[in-house]
Amino acid sequence: MGAITDPVADLLTRIRNASRAAHVQTDIPASNVKIGVVKILAEQRLIRGYQVFDDGRQGLLRVFLKYTPDREPVLKQLQRISKPGLRVYSGYRDIPRVRNGLGFAILSTSQGVMSDREARQRKIGGEVLCYAW
Repeated sequence: MGAITDPVADLLTRIRNASRAAHVQTDIPASNVKIGVVKILAEQRLIRGYQVFDDGRQGLLRVFLKYTPDREPVLKQLQRISKPGLRVYSGYRDIPRVRNGLGFAILSTSQGVMSDREARQRKIGGEVLCYAW
């Protein structure tokens, strides 16, 4: 397997694929940015939770997916915005509102990975990693 050039896109794709296949959990190689993104998804109650394991290398991030009683995924959409070929940055005044406030953006800022709401409150801009709803 080759090197992954966009680890955040890989994280989002693994979560999307596992959720569409109705898996209970999915395992992903860990990194601080990935853990930050998954932490926000857990805070927004779009996933049941996550765990980080030490596997002797870079670590393993296990994401527990959440479903409705009808077995529909709670997480409807994960969309990558900033890509390695085209980075998307936003000042705190210009952070986009996702689906008129029904969704949210996840940003990578100088103070860590945070949701759009938290970034606006702290008046911090940053790189728009993805949208979720």
